[in-house]
Amino acid sequence: MKTIMITAPSSNTGKTIITLGIIRALKNRGLDVSAFKTGPDFIDTKCLGLASGKLAGNLDIHMMGENFKHALSMNPGEYGVIEGAMGYFDGIYNDFENSSYDIARKLNINSILIYTPQGEMFSAIPKIKGMVDFLDSNIKGIILNKVRKDIYLLLKEKIEEYVGIQVLGYVENDKNLNIQSRYLGLVQNDKYIKDVIDKISRTIEKTVDIDGLISLMSKGDVANYKYPIKRNIKVAIAYDEAFSFYYSENLKLLENTCQVQYFSPLRDTKVPECDLLYIGGGYPELYKEELSQNLTMLNSIKNMAERGGYIYGEAGGFMYLVEEIEDCSMVGIFKGKAYMKDRLQRFGYVDINLMEDTLLGNKGDILKGQEFHYSVIDIEDKPLYYIKKPKGNRNWKCGYRYKNVLAQYPHIHFLGNMKAFNYLSNKIEKGKEGIYVY
Repeated sequence: MKTIMITAPSSNTGKTIITLGIIRALKNRGLDVSAFKTGPDFIDTKCLGLASGKLAGNLDIHMMGENFKHALSMNPGEYGVIEGAMGYFDGIYNDFENSSYDIARKLNINSILIYTPQGEMFSAIPKIKGMVDFLDSNIKGIILNKVRKDIYLLLKEKIEEYVGIQVLGYVENDKNLNIQSRYLGLVQNDKYIKDVIDKISRTIEKTVDIDGLISLMSKGDVANYKYPIKRNIKVAIAYDEAFSFYYSENLKLLENTCQVQYFSPLRDTKVPECDLLYIGGGYPELYKEELSQNLTMLNSIKNMAERGGYIYGEAGGFMYLVEEIEDCSMVGIFKGKAYMKDRLQRFGYVDINLMEDTLLGNKGDILKGQEFHYSVIDIEDKPLYYIKKPKGNRNWKCGYRYKNVLAQYPHIHFLGNMKAFNYLSNKIEKGKEGIYVY
């Protein structure tokens, strides 16, 4: 796979929109492109997948550990385009650990810098040079964003003279080349996003040297990923407009080791026959009325729980399993109510210490995860997790159990928690005999 990372000095510099345009421009040439996002983001990753035409992967050292390299082989393609998160050197806390820079150097992948000059001319040159010359930096090219052609030509001359990297092109400021922000990521409207991708790709093809970008891609062998043994487990995965926050690697692990069937809590009448029900995150609060009105679905999930079926819910899936989301009735397995807040309640990486045995492991096991949510849940049950930030002193409790149901706010990535994945699989395979599943 030939790979390149698209990065920037900071967030909100147009990195995502230009990456989408580059991916689509490559795809328009008939190339097989796989897209990736550094960090734990779901929404940008989905947009990258819309540009490439297939599910995009994540690359995250905290969430996946050293197994993060397997994400490349689980999402194969002739070309790989990776969008870096935040600023190139911004990692966990105040370090570059797990930053896009850290991932690029560990994968030995070249990077293209998206730079947006703001009230500056030559002052941009030493800023760019500092990023290029930093220890082990792999920045080999640059695209200037939101600049007129005449300004681009002036800056190109000085960047090549003083920094010595390829200036691949520019993108002019155009209000039609923006995607509206919602929460942390991007709006969930596939047609709208695809239209913007088409627009930016047409611009990129005119003003960016795509052949030059391809020539800067790093070449490397990506070994095939060897999936764990096949399991005699049927998995039902909730997937629709309300629940779509899943890591593609998690889905591929399940698809390649179990029998997976996707269903919609919004439109289907009941849970498919399964041994494990997996409900990921999403926006259930936006569809609370529709979810609440689907009584046969709510009842089928609750009956499954009462009969000892295995259910695992994360974030939005957790909200769906409590009694109410803002006065709209939900499944009601857990005695609690979910509310939306104006301010972000949790954000960032977490370490999860199991205080008791759960579906994901034994007491004392530590899982790696992340949280991002505006909601809170008032719940009466006893928490199973002691959660803390990887660096710093902040801590709280979460994780709840009812019979064989486990629900929590943190998302986990199975590649970084393979012990938990195997523990869950073993527990279901051994425990499902004698249990009636819906």
